[in-house]
Amino acid sequence: MRVSSRVLAFGLMAGCAMTTVSLALSHAAWAQAGAPNPGVAKSAAFGDGTLVAQMFSGGTIRDIRVEGVQRIEPTTVRSYLAVAPGDPFDPDRIDQSLKALFNTGLFADVVLKRDGDVLVVQVAENPIINRIAFEGNRRIEKENLEKEIQLRPRVVYTRTRVQSDVQRILDIYRRQGRFAATVEPKIIQLDQNRVDLVFEINEGVRTGVRSITFIGNEKFSDGTLREAIQTRESAWWRFMTSDDNYDPDRLNYDRDLLRRYYLKEGYADFRVVSAVAELTPDREDFVITFTVDEGERYKFGKMDISTSLKALDPEQLRSVLTTREGDWYNAQEVENTITKLSNSVGDLQYAFVDVRPRISRNRENQTIDIVYDIVEGPRVFVERIDVTGNVRTLDKVVRREMLLSEGDPFSTTKLRRSEQRIKDLGYFERVNITTAEGSAPDRTVMNVEVTEQSTGEISIGAGYSTSDGPLADFSIRERNLLGRGQDLRFGATVSGSRQEYDVSFTEPYFLDRDLSAGFDLFRITRDYQDESSFDEKSTGMALRMGYPLTENLRQRVYYQLQNTDITSVPSSASRYIQDQKGSRLTSLIGQELTYDRRNSRLSPTEGYYIRLTNDLAGLGGDARFLRNRLGAGYYLPLFDDSWVVSATGEVGYIVGIGDDGIALSDRFFIGGDTLRGFNTAGIGPRDLRTGDALGGTRYYRGSVEMSFPVGLPEEFGLKGHAFSDVGTLGKVDINDPLVPDDESLRLSVGTGLSWRSPFGPIRLDFAIPILKEDYDKKEIFRFSFGTRF
Repeated sequence: MRVSSRVLAFGLMAGCAMTTVSLALSHAAWAQAGAPNPGVAKSAAFGDGTLVAQMFSGGTIRDIRVEGVQRIEPTTVRSYLAVAPGDPFDPDRIDQSLKALFNTGLFADVVLKRDGDVLVVQVAENPIINRIAFEGNRRIEKENLEKEIQLRPRVVYTRTRVQSDVQRILDIYRRQGRFAATVEPKIIQLDQNRVDLVFEINEGVRTGVRSITFIGNEKFSDGTLREAIQTRESAWWRFMTSDDNYDPDRLNYDRDLLRRYYLKEGYADFRVVSAVAELTPDREDFVITFTVDEGERYKFGKMDISTSLKALDPEQLRSVLTTREGDWYNAQEVENTITKLSNSVGDLQYAFVDVRPRISRNRENQTIDIVYDIVEGPRVFVERIDVTGNVRTLDKVVRREMLLSEGDPFSTTKLRRSEQRIKDLGYFERVNITTAEGSAPDRTVMNVEVTEQSTGEISIGAGYSTSDGPLADFSIRERNLLGRGQDLRFGATVSGSRQEYDVSFTEPYFLDRDLSAGFDLFRITRDYQDESSFDEKSTGMALRMGYPLTENLRQRVYYQLQNTDITSVPSSASRYIQDQKGSRLTSLIGQELTYDRRNSRLSPTEGYYIRLTNDLAGLGGDARFLRNRLGAGYYLPLFDDSWVVSATGEVGYIVGIGDDGIALSDRFFIGGDTLRGFNTAGIGPRDLRTGDALGGTRYYRGSVEMSFPVGLPEEFGLKGHAFSDVGTLGKVDINDPLVPDDESLRLSVGTGLSWRSPFGPIRLDFAIPILKEDYDKKEIFRFSFGTRF
């Protein structure tokens, strides 16, 4: 007679002695007992465990029989057991065997039985995943979900792993603001103990931000503080951004942004008491409430510099201070001063320095005194630089942007600048440089962690400008070719007055030095019929090389070979234009020297630049001239970075070498974007008989502009502009009373509006000429629009 149970099987012959005893310990027993581990399960399932000890005690294991295996070899199962044939039956070792088998993750259930002197191991294998599918994922691509989950086809299926992957998928949707998303895993049984795993996803609606309110703010309005943080209230016009979706990580960042804003405005005691996000009853939006304690506003008190370094005179560093006594306290200016002091002391050949601001707060007078202590920092050297996360990009591409190398004195300032240089490459989504202890107290290891992003670009553009008319362009570009940091680009632009095709290649570190080298091939066709009654076709190539002279001073040298053809000249055109008809080969060398201290090259709000360009033609070809241009710009923020005053200017002249004079295609033309209020090529020498612009050999122009907010929320991307342009153009080698060449001053004033729209930048300018000549071509309204997809 045989009686069995998954927990306990015990058989007795009625009225006879015991013939078969079968005791089973199984995973099911643990689950039924609600126990966290096998030991507790044994006690919970069998009372005090006495019966278990009796049944698994005494005697010797003659054999071990494995049952229920399909894919796994019996020898593999036996290898996990803590007992073997010839060992005595030991309850503790049996218990260890049970734990070891379940810890493999290979089995859905395990039963250990004793059948006389045979240990029976019954297993139920976990299935193998055949494939993984996603259903209902419209907002997130399947490939992106597959990257996040841990399970893969041909991997053992376990419920624990599935639940872990469900949570990962939910985290992805929550990062997109979809807190109502649900994920239900389902399996489809197949033959040979295989399953298909399907994640059924209900993405739900985006969980927006219904309102953002502030409690405790008396100095600044709710609207002002909403502009200071990144999270935005949900609105229909924010369909191109996710800032109006609730994100707990962004909420923590908003706390820091509020703190920075108040510290920048002088509120040194400010703190965020709490930031609470509550889900609305309909579960569609969050209501966010910030409780703040503003404190009092402080001004800068006494500023001083002290140092323990010998031969370092603090007085020679006072000009570096950006903080001034009597100004409102600004924590950002304190950081800027620390950086500038560190750089200045480093330039004086002090390798190990540390600038520590010693702050004394006077609450009665509401002033903050600061003493910048320049002390000798720890003598620490860079032992090793480790780069991780760069799957495609070569290590050397990252290392060459580091301002520190193995063996150099460690510098926190250089570390921060190195991190910014790596970010500026545009190859990485995230860059983080940390330090760790080296093999000795005076050694440090720098860990550069990067997360790569796509560097291939295909762009299709469309737009309109007053000068070019409708335009369309196409370009394909790889900015990190083969992971070497090389830049390869092909582009084409077609508009109503211009067709341009170009191929360019740049090696940023030629010969493994900070020396950029590259070439360009181009063909450009321009329609100047409205301005000067001719078309111009240019075909050529250029070789170029650039290198830094200092951190902010860079030089570029180049050689250009270009064939220019003046065509489509009507008989009604100026005879000075007709004389230029035909082809002309130009062979020139040039250089460009740029000193740039702007905080951004694309949208500068502070700093200045100076640029000098020289071209010398005459190394073969038909053209012989020396062309020079000098330009500069200065940017000054007012109130905050949203109000910016800029002043730019440029002068240029070209002189002929020999008796050939300056060709039409080599002259300067001013107007349009270069002098608003006047048409393209709208000023300068002009044939009054035909109205054709003839260009000039000397010019100067300047512009002063104020950019300011228009009162709408910042995310609208709207800015107002008020400007004044001035300039002149002249000195053409033509002696004709009907070709005026007086170099008189032109001046215009105007206003403009720019919109950083979801479809691309749009700019409208209205300019009125104040100083002009009767023969100038005016342009009161100018419009430009462009976008790329």
